[in-house]
Amino acid sequence: MSERKEMSTETRSLLAAVLCLLVIAGWSMIYKPPQPAPAPASSKTSTATTNLAPLTGGTSSASTIAPGKTPPTTPSLMRAASAESSVVIESDLYRVEISNRGGVVRSWQLNKFSDDHKPPRTLDLVHPDAAQQAGSWPLSVMLDDPDREDAANKALFEIAVAGKTPAAGTVLRAPAEITLAWSDGHLEVTKRLKFNPTYIVELQTTVTLDGVPQRASLSWAGGFGDITAYRAAAQTQVFTSAAGKLNTLAAKNLGKPGQTTVHQPVAGTFDFAGIEDLYFTAAFMPPFTARGVPADVPLAVTGWTYSHETTNADGKTETEIVPQVAVGLAAPGTLDLRLYAGPKSVDGLKAVRPPLNSLVQFGWWGFIAEPLFYSLQWLHQYVSNYGWAIVAITIGINMVMFPLKVKSMRAMQKMQKVAPEIKAIQERYKKYSMRDPRKAEMNKEVMAVYSREGINPLGSCWPTLIQMPIWFGLYRMLANMIELRHTPWLGWIHDLSAHDPYFILPVMMAISMYFMQKMTPTPGMDPAQAKMMAITPLIFGGMFALYPSGLSLYILTSNIVGIGQQWYLFRTTPPPPKPSRGPGKKK
Repeated sequence: MSERKEMSTETRSLLAAVLCLLVIAGWSMIYKPPQPAPAPASSKTSTATTNLAPLTGGTSSASTIAPGKTPPTTPSLMRAASAESSVVIESDLYRVEISNRGGVVRSWQLNKFSDDHKPPRTLDLVHPDAAQQAGSWPLSVMLDDPDREDAANKALFEIAVAGKTPAAGTVLRAPAEITLAWSDGHLEVTKRLKFNPTYIVELQTTVTLDGVPQRASLSWAGGFGDITAYRAAAQTQVFTSAAGKLNTLAAKNLGKPGQTTVHQPVAGTFDFAGIEDLYFTAAFMPPFTARGVPADVPLAVTGWTYSHETTNADGKTETEIVPQVAVGLAAPGTLDLRLYAGPKSVDGLKAVRPPLNSLVQFGWWGFIAEPLFYSLQWLHQYVSNYGWAIVAITIGINMVMFPLKVKSMRAMQKMQKVAPEIKAIQERYKKYSMRDPRKAEMNKEVMAVYSREGINPLGSCWPTLIQMPIWFGLYRMLANMIELRHTPWLGWIHDLSAHDPYFILPVMMAISMYFMQKMTPTPGMDPAQAKMMAITPLIFGGMFALYPSGLSLYILTSNIVGIGQQWYLFRTTPPPPKPSRGPGKKK
C-alpha cells in the first residue's frame, strides 16, 4: 500500500502563510459584522434640549402632560412659500444647496475632492438620481405618521436668513444660519441649520402637531458618497457607535428581515450614527452642552434600503441597493444634532468630539496599521510623492526585518544540509500508515538528527510568522488611507487607491514573487508540492489585479528588496552542495 509523501515543516509553514494571506484578503472584502439581535426598547427616554444651548433664532419647548390627560391642542398658523427656491452655503471646504421643497439638501459638494468620473468633477455626497427616484433627500424629516411625513417632505418651506427672506439662488458664505419653517395649520415643522467653516453643521429640528411636540428624526436618504466609484452602493453602509464600540450594518442587515425597504429601528441607543463609504462619511452626533462637551443624549437610529434602477454602459438596467439611515430621539421634543459630512481623514476625525477616527477601520491590525500610517505621513513630509513614500517605508521595514530573514535563511540552509538524511529516514517508514505507532519512532529519529545538528524545526518559519502582522497592518493601512485617493505615482499610475489600469504592477509582482521562491531554499519539498507552490505567484497576481495599486507597489518593492537580500545571503553563505548521485542511479 503506497503512502502519500509527507510535507516538511517548512512547506507546511509556507502553505500556512499563503493560506493566511488569502483568508485575510478575502475576509476583508466580504466580512461584515452581523446586525445585533433585536432587543426590547429601552424605557428610558430623554429630550435633546436638556442643558443645551439653543441655536440663534429661538427655541421650541414641550409642555409636560400629566399621564391619562388629553394634551391641549393649539392649532398653528399656516405657513408655506409660494414658489420653489433654493439657497447655497459655501465655504472653502464645501458647497451645499438647500431646497425649500421639503427643506432638504439637494447637493453637498466637497470642494477639495473630485469623483471618479472622466473627466473628474467636484465630489457630491448626494446622489440626485437615486434621491429623485426614492423621493427622499438628505435631511428629510422622518415621523411616526407616514402621511404627515410625506406632507412635510413635499411642502414648500419658508426660508429665512437673519429674519429676512433671501432671493432664490442666494449664495451665503459660512458661517451662516438659515431657518426653514412650514405649517399646514396643524403640523408645524421648523429646521435651523448653522453652517461653520468646518465640516460640521449644527442642526435643530422641531415638529409639533396642534402644539404638541412630536418625535422626529433627520435622515440621510437617496444614497451617499462617490457615485462614480467602483461598486459604489456596495461600499456604502450604515454605522452606529455605543460605549466606544463601532458597529457597521450592510444593506442586507437594514430594515426588517427579508424586507430591507421597510423602515426598522436599530436595537439600542447610540453615541453617534450615520452612513459612510470607503473614504467619506456623514455622522450625526449629539449637540454640545454649555461646557463645550458632547451632551449625553442617546440617539435612536432607523435603517432601511431603496432599490435604485440604473443603466450601465451597455444600456442594460441594473438594480443597486442603496442604504439609508435616520437619526433622532426615542421621545418627543426638539431634536438637536451636529452633522459631520466630510472625508475620513484620521487626524480630522480625531479632532471631532466625540472622536470619529474609529470610522477609519484598520481592523484587528490597527495597533500596527496606525503607527505605520503616521510613519508614512512623516515620510511624506520629506518625500513629496506618496508612491515613493510607500517605496521608502517598505525598504525601511525590510531592512529592520533583515536580521530575522538571516535567521530564517540560516535555518533553511541547515535543513537543506540534512535533507537527504531526513528523506532516508522517511523512506524507511513510508510503508506504515499515519496511525501506526511506529510512525512515532520516525519522528524521534528525525528530531534526533535536528538535535545533533542544532536545528530548530521552526527556526525557518518563525521569522516569517513574526512579519505577517506587519504585512497585514500595511495592507489595512494602504487600503483605507484617503490620502492615497486620486494620488498619482509614476507614469501610468494616476491613482494609488485604484487598481493598475494596465495590470503592470500585479504582473511584475507575480514575476518577482516567482524569483523569490526560486531563490529560497525548500528542503524536503517533493515535486508535487513544488508545483503547487509554483502557481502561488499567479494566484497572488490575479488576486491583486483589482486591488489598489498602492498595495501592489508595496508588495513589488518588498519582493525586489527581498531578492537583493537573498542574493547577499547566498554570496556570504553559499548553500550546501547537492548530494552526489550514487553509482547506478539515473541522471
